Amino acid sequence: MTEAVFRETSAEPRTQAVPLSHLSLELGHFYLEDFEAGPAHLRQHFDRVRPWVEAARTFAAAQAGGTRPRISTCFLIDDYFTRFSSPAELVPLLLAEADRAGLVIDYLARESGCAVTGKVPVAEAVAGRIVEEPPPGSHGVRPPAAQTGWLANGERSPTARAPQAMKKATAWQPPTETAARRHSVFLDVELWSDTPDGQRIWSCPFLAAVWQLARLGLLRNQGEAVLTPQPATDAGFPDDWDELPTLVRLNPRADPFAAYRTCSVLPNRFLPVEHAVRVILDQIEVDPEALHQVAERSAREAAAVPDSVADRVSYLFYAGT
Repeated sequence: MTEAVFRETSAEPRTQAVPLSHLSLELGHFYLEDFEAGPAHLRQHFDRVRPWVEAARTFAAAQAGGTRPRISTCFLIDDYFTRFSSPAELVPLLLAEADRAGLVIDYLARESGCAVTGKVPVAEAVAGRIVEEPPPGSHGVRPPAAQTGWLANGERSPTARAPQAMKKATAWQPPTETAARRHSVFLDVELWSDTPDGQRIWSCPFLAAVWQLARLGLLRNQGEAVLTPQPATDAGFPDDWDELPTLVRLNPRADPFAAYRTCSVLPNRFLPVEHAVRVILDQIEVDPEALHQVAERSAREAAAVPDSVADRVSYLFYAGT
């Protein structure tokens, strides 16, 4: 006998929809050493970024289904691994150098917000959605990522062990990429490390993966959108990073922060990190209702979106520091 289950509609969690642009265009991702190099370094960065921004806008227009492309720009500052200077000092400098290059930063984000936003443990929640792809022929010998803090895109080399009596030692075997094309490009990504006092430090690639999910409008906490933009105030920027919202809308006329696709214009030193980001995104179980919302809206606008979340992310790398 089947027992019927009744629930009130109000008891079902609803997934909040977010406004979406066609493209989220990242104009930079800076760390302490970038700002320590001074205004000239910022000026050089934006001068190098400008022509690639135009190329990204042209691509977005071609993907927008014949309508005016909605494009928002963003910039990420590291206040997670190192706290330096203050928003009051750095943000005006950053905006001035972008303006000098003819660029507008619509949204400014703090990297610490990819770890924790308010009371929401964002990174921890995303880590809980990791679904590892078992390599062909694997037998569950490898501990899960939730235990080790490491995530691979294939099968690691087997651990060498002393042979048992009357048995030969296992021969060395190379690591293999799960989706290799003729030859493997194997990558093993550290997601976090734990300090002796039990504090978890999230890795740069993992926080960058969270950042991409936020820009794609796919982050939710109990159905609520995470990393939602807060308007800048007329009072200027605070002296303490903790007093600055994790995501600030600097341009009141900006198109929506989240988008169907993302593009990041970065120096090529970020290439290894962003390779790791793709490995992580390929093994995250994204909120299905958030995915459905994006698919439904993009179809209405005739703006094709890849099924793979990782394939919605693109990059333009330039040579230099």
